[in-house]
Amino acid sequence: MTAAETPEQIARTRMVTARAVLQGQADLRTYPYRLLAVVSHHGVSGDKVSDAVAAAEVLGQFGWDLVNVSEFASNKIVYAFLRKR
Repeated sequence: MTAAETPEQIARTRMVTARAVLQGQADLRTYPYRLLAVVSHHGVSGDKVSDAVAAAEVLGQFGWDLVNVSEFASNKIVYAFLRKR
């Protein structure tokens, strides 16, 4: 199991890992911004997209809307960009 990502760390980077969201290890209750990036860098390309979208769906239950999903070819990391309702 991954270590919990601290609210301070998430706010500082404006990013949270998909793995932390999916494993219930991310606390966004005090996140102060409207925009957030969910980053997925584990697994093969399809798994990364799947994890990022699954994490976005989980966060949708807490008032977040998916804006876009992008895979950056230079580092093969997938980002899901979300906006707080």
